[in-house]
Amino acid sequence: MFFSALSLFLMVADARFGITQPVRAALSTALYPVQWLALQPVRAVRGAGTYLTGLNQANSSSELAAKKLALQSLRAGQVEQLMLENDRLRKVLGLREQLAATVMAAEVLYDAADPYTRKIIIDKGSLQNVEVGSPVLDESGVLGQITRVHPLVSEVTLVIDRELAIPVLNVRTGARSVAYGDPSASGSGLELRFMGSNSDVKEGDLLTTSGVDGVYPPGLPVAKISRIERRAESAFAKIYCTPQALVTGAKHVIVVKPVSVQIPPRPEIAEAIAAPKKGSGK
Repeated sequence: MFFSALSLFLMVADARFGITQPVRAALSTALYPVQWLALQPVRAVRGAGTYLTGLNQANSSSELAAKKLALQSLRAGQVEQLMLENDRLRKVLGLREQLAATVMAAEVLYDAADPYTRKIIIDKGSLQNVEVGSPVLDESGVLGQITRVHPLVSEVTLVIDRELAIPVLNVRTGARSVAYGDPSASGSGLELRFMGSNSDVKEGDLLTTSGVDGVYPPGLPVAKISRIERRAESAFAKIYCTPQALVTGAKHVIVVKPVSVQIPPRPEIAEAIAAPKKGSGK
């Protein structure tokens, strides 16, 4: 009875005040060397398998990488042209230039142990100034968001997790909506909810971040629409999407500071802070 009452007290206290967060951080820090040592045999086996890969497979991988690099170079040139045009429009309209995003490279250590969630663990934590809520990207698009930070590692919730939602923009139509992790049995995609049956959406439409949530920078690839189900008995369509990022095979990722951190304060707030107080004599 004593330990049952103590367990209930700790659960309520943790839910209300988060008193066990320091304990979790300490345990994570203490277990990190053990986790690192346990991963070394796996890395050794993977390295041996990569070393024994045949010459034909290596040549095909090299050709694929060259094609992808050429495509990325073309896209980079287009992005630079669009950025130049955007900068000119901002100057004409007198808008404040958008601040450059602060990014950090990280490596995926392993998948989270919980089978009911879609999460991964990366090798950067609070000691590297990682913040909760930071977007995480790979070379193909948005991978997820930081949901828990420890001193040496951080937990990333993937875009296909049912608890994660991202405001997106349809590049073809300009319509904004929200993409949720797919709660189906496979759980390997996303779903656009609350879209009318007569909405202008097509299979193959690219969805990017809209930037209206103050977390994700605008214009990042999120997913492509893969299947649409329009039902006469329902006012909403079932729209399934395939994520652009490698949600099941990402190895190296980029952690981006949330947009809200980079936005300067409102002018009236900044002026109020800078203005001397009355009667101060300064």
